[in-house]
Amino acid sequence: MNSPALPLILASASPRRAELMKLTGIPFQVEPARIREDFHNGDDPADLAETYAAAKARVIAKRFPDRLVVGADTIVVLDGHILGKPADREAAIRMLQALSGRTHTVITGLALTWQRQHVQRVDHVSTDVTFYALSEDEIRYYVDHYRPFDKAGSYGIQDWFAQRVRHISGCFYNVVGFPLSRFYEHYRSILVTQE
Repeated sequence: MNSPALPLILASASPRRAELMKLTGIPFQVEPARIREDFHNGDDPADLAETYAAAKARVIAKRFPDRLVVGADTIVVLDGHILGKPADREAAIRMLQALSGRTHTVITGLALTWQRQHVQRVDHVSTDVTFYALSEDEIRYYVDHYRPFDKAGSYGIQDWFAQRVRHISGCFYNVVGFPLSRFYEHYRSILVTQE
């Protein structure tokens, strides 16, 4: 990127988000935000994703008011039910059984907060993902070898599981956990306002 970069903090412990952020060429540091996430089926999933992303950015922005802070939160939705990160092996297996052969939606909330400049952008991106039918052996192999306990919906589209994805409608990187192009559009817009 040739334009001057804004000081940036990624408010996430996710190594996948950090890897995607590196693709932008924007200098950043990681400061994980730990917030309590309580999913309640019946809540609007997009609102929840935005709320949690904004909360993460806000927590870190209080510590670093002179820096632009980016928060993100990804959830998986199947038939209106929110699937968060699995609590254990059995929960991961149940999630993948439910997703087998079906289409679900991955929603990532995105928040950019720069406290000193009174900047607050909150948005979300949705991507529909369809799986092939999964055998019990495939599910158990995946859970036991890839241990997807830190992933919403119990899978990572960027690993072995990619071969069981039949179709994606929307942003691939959103499914990984960070809607790169939408983030960059907001970032560029903020850059312009600061010139």
